[in-house]
Amino acid sequence: MNKYSLFFISFFFLFFFMLINFFMMIYFIMNNMVMLLEWEVISFNSMNIVMSILLDWMSLLFMMFVSLISSSVIFYSKSYMSSELNLNRFIILVLLFVFSMILLIISPNMISIFLGWDGLGLVSYCLIIYYQNIKSYNAGMLTALSNRIGDVMILMLISWMVNYGSWNYIFYLNFMSNDYSMKVIGVLVILAAMTKSAQIPFSSWLPAAMAAPTPVSALVHSSTLVTAGVYLLIRFNNLLLDMFFLSVLLLLSGLTMFMAGICANYEFDLKKIIALSTLSQLGLMMSILSMGYGDLAFFHLLTHAMFKALLFMCAGVIIHMMSDNQDIRMMGGISMYIPLTSLCMNISNLALCGIPFLAGFYSKDMILEVVSMSNLNLFVYYLYYFSTGLTMFYTIRLLMYLMVNDFNLLSIYNLYDEDFTMLKGMFLLLFMSLISGSFLSWMIFSYPYMIYLSFNMKMMVIYVSLIGMLLGYIISNMGIYSLNKFIMTYNLSIFLTMMWFLPGLSTYMMNYNFLSLGQNLLKNIDMGWGEIYKSQGIYNIIKNYSMIFYIYQLNNFKIFLFSFVLWMMIFIFMLML
Repeated sequence: MNKYSLFFISFFFLFFFMLINFFMMIYFIMNNMVMLLEWEVISFNSMNIVMSILLDWMSLLFMMFVSLISSSVIFYSKSYMSSELNLNRFIILVLLFVFSMILLIISPNMISIFLGWDGLGLVSYCLIIYYQNIKSYNAGMLTALSNRIGDVMILMLISWMVNYGSWNYIFYLNFMSNDYSMKVIGVLVILAAMTKSAQIPFSSWLPAAMAAPTPVSALVHSSTLVTAGVYLLIRFNNLLLDMFFLSVLLLLSGLTMFMAGICANYEFDLKKIIALSTLSQLGLMMSILSMGYGDLAFFHLLTHAMFKALLFMCAGVIIHMMSDNQDIRMMGGISMYIPLTSLCMNISNLALCGIPFLAGFYSKDMILEVVSMSNLNLFVYYLYYFSTGLTMFYTIRLLMYLMVNDFNLLSIYNLYDEDFTMLKGMFLLLFMSLISGSFLSWMIFSYPYMIYLSFNMKMMVIYVSLIGMLLGYIISNMGIYSLNKFIMTYNLSIFLTMMWFLPGLSTYMMNYNFLSLGQNLLKNIDMGWGEIYKSQGIYNIIKNYSMIFYIYQLNNFKIFLFSFVLWMMIFIFMLML
């Protein structure tokens, strides 16, 4: 069997699966259909276990996007992972990942959702530790343990739903919202979604997950793992309206968006910058979702998936070319050497910024205009627009470092021609990054959003983008003298660079007291008093007694005489008493 045959089988399977989903989705939207399939797995007396599948336009559209991106990623991996010995293992892991996501998408049942949800967590751990070194192990463990919190929330949700007699949440969504006990389900769903979609305070695992191979990052950060939480909340959206906890989510997701934007401006690792931009966009999706606009969140989720997967693929080509170096300070002038990759990178980056008529513009602009029309406070409004400006800021900074600034001879470029296998996988996504925004906006929304704003409010997005662009250009041309100014605000810079200390809080800070207590116990009890009184003490007592017994066993006349006199003295003393 050819070592590449599994690539082609899985690529064609996923591609045809995408086409089937596409045509079914068109049919379902035109006829306004929803299909609920139930398969009875086992029936025993009055108990029956049923596997149910929900097919509507939303699940079909999401499955289409997931299978399109994963087919491109697998095609791209054929070249990217060509030096890997266990290629089949890699492909099987990626396929398991995709199928876990598909199971999560089509499930109206909490048990099967949990299987997909936990499958994502488990397979993501296997993929993050794929390159086996200590950093990957730590990152994988942080990811797995952070996601366990969400898994526990879903388990608690499953046990709570026993009250209703079935785990098919889809049946209850209409009447659940009036019930007080539904507040519990709402809080559990929101907490689960916050861990999976890496909102504050669970954000630290997402940049750490960059230890995975780049094709996996493209899959994880676009349409699978991180979007599972958003998708779950979209499904539960009717239930969650009018909840206090949603306003907490709005605040936390707005802060996540803001924090990720700031951190990306301080970061020099190419993949981490893109990961932080994912975190920022997730904050955007979660915040618009917590305002009650599930369809807008879904729209942005899909458009974002396209250009983000493309962005990671471009980063993969660049990292390959730079002899596996990810530091953007070592790069520069690469548009001269890999023009087609640079083209893909620029277009996906501009789509991320929301440049008009690319994919990101349609969803992002609509979200920001709906926010402008909402009756929320100035702080939330400020968070949205400032984060949009920051997106432009770090994108232009990245483009300047990679494409425009001078060629840095610090790293040895492998100046080979671009790999056409990788490029074919990328061009598919490039095409989608150009058209998917307009295509989805015509298809998803059966009625138009009525947006009525003044000229300046309407142009606000353009204004903040231009300011961000200017700042990004200025900061990418900083010399060593201007960088020295940052030393004055060193503590603030450290705080902003370290993701507001979240990685420290979620790793060492959680365990520090327990670890130091353990160390003190070891030092004082096990190695200290315990040594004297337990192991060494018993040994010394036995040793001394054995020496005395040994002397007695010598059968010496003096000893017998001495002991006889001793016993006689004791005997007389006892008689005198």
